[in-house]
Amino acid sequence: MTDLSHLDDQGRARMVDVSSKTDTTRIAVAAGELVTTPEVVALVRADDMPKADVLATARIAGIAAAKRTWELIPLCHQLALSSVKVMFDFTDTSITIEATAKTKGPTGVEMEALTAVAVAALTLHDMVKAVDPAAVLDGVRLISKEGGKRGHWTRDDAPGRDGTPGAGEQPVEKTGRSAAVVVASTGVAAGTREDRTGPLIRSWLEDKGFAVRGPLVHADADIAAGLADAVRPGPTLVVTTGGTGASPTDATPEATLALLDRELPGIAESIRQRGLEATPHAVLSRGVAGLVGHTVVVNLPGSPGGVKDGLAALDPILDHLLAQVAGGGAHE
Repeated sequence: MTDLSHLDDQGRARMVDVSSKTDTTRIAVAAGELVTTPEVVALVRADDMPKADVLATARIAGIAAAKRTWELIPLCHQLALSSVKVMFDFTDTSITIEATAKTKGPTGVEMEALTAVAVAALTLHDMVKAVDPAAVLDGVRLISKEGGKRGHWTRDDAPGRDGTPGAGEQPVEKTGRSAAVVVASTGVAAGTREDRTGPLIRSWLEDKGFAVRGPLVHADADIAAGLADAVRPGPTLVVTTGGTGASPTDATPEATLALLDRELPGIAESIRQRGLEATPHAVLSRGVAGLVGHTVVVNLPGSPGGVKDGLAALDPILDHLLAQVAGGGAHE
């Protein structure tokens, strides 16, 4: 059994001596969510809560908390943080929070990232409690970390909100595969349209045993930052929906191409071909697919029909594709 680092040989709590460790760049990403009502989500998106500037206030609170983690958690070291970023996204019934903390030093910044998420979420709760006093802070967890002798670590599971399947849910087979769903829609981000595609993709992925993050919703103008954020923790798969057409605001393909290390043009063509069987408008989709490191990124259209066609095209090749990306799979 591995010894706990914060206990001495007599079982007493201690502050770990890191003076002999090498200074390296260390980055940690943590996430969580405030589960609330669709009304609150719409109000926050529209910046129409009784207490204004909800997200800005929560962001500042999270950053300030990360900087003071050593005062809040008794055995943490005082770190010179290079950067703390706190970002928010939305689902129909939650506000998701992700924090990235960075430093160069002898010890990691996991606790700073986790503290930023927790305090940002508590601040959100304080800001929305007049409308929804039953809001729940949930799922605060470390997503990834890098630096130090252990190198890069990425979370490969994401349990349900209580750590077990929820009411009416069935446990899924643990595949060790993670995914993120990214929705590009200015209307959904503003709360003026319903997200009709992100939940479809999430459900499909969960049925295949993926631990899924999202849907993460971004306005078209913000999709580049949103996609980079989804890819950063290194999930197995990122599936986007929306922003692939010929409209002046459609920017998902450009945002994707800026990140890709290698394209997988056959996947994008297969998705378009499948869509053409249902509508000639599918030819207008500019969606792309490819690899960012070992993460597969696939663009799907922004309509429910287009998403269903795209998932149908992905279904027979997905396992083989992921096996090849991971270094396995038959090549004959």
